[in-house]
Amino acid sequence: MPKVGMEPVRKRALISAAIEAIHDRGMGGITMGDIAKRAGVSSALAHHYFGSKDDLLIATMRHLLDELGEEFRARLAAAKGPMARIEAIIEGNFAAAQFQPATISAWLAFYVQAQHDGEAARLLKIYLRRLESNLVHALGELVPPTVARETARGAAAMIDGLWLRAALPAVDVPSSEAVRLVKGYVRQVVQRHA
Repeated sequence: MPKVGMEPVRKRALISAAIEAIHDRGMGGITMGDIAKRAGVSSALAHHYFGSKDDLLIATMRHLLDELGEEFRARLAAAKGPMARIEAIIEGNFAAAQFQPATISAWLAFYVQAQHDGEAARLLKIYLRRLESNLVHALGELVPPTVARETARGAAAMIDGLWLRAALPAVDVPSSEAVRLVKGYVRQVVQRHA
């Protein structure tokens, strides 16, 4: 007999286990059974909650996106003015929680999954559009609309590229430097159009 109220706890345990398993062995090297064992549940229960490994990866990506969204909301709530909101968005992408080794592995697996999985591609597109939209909104108070859109797209591309460089151990770009570079780019554009 299933315990009442355990479903959210077990789902969260499976998502955490998926993140760790992806980090340890890569997405291709794990099975639902491996993830279930790490989470301390049966393989049947993992399949019951998520269906397939791909479905569990999608749930994991939703979880990571939710965590990133919480980071943004907390930072944006404290931001005063458009430039502070822009900086909060930039800093949120490079927050310490986003640079835990297992989290990095899960994000990288998500980007790879988005190349051939429609739902992963849709989630990635939503994330990218939301990032640009938030930047455009704040920039729109500082520069003309066309400049705001171009600058937001450039800043989003820099965030993604620098995040990747900061995430990979072979490339020595600390997250603090990445934040400084993106903020510098945005400030230069704003100053040119002030």
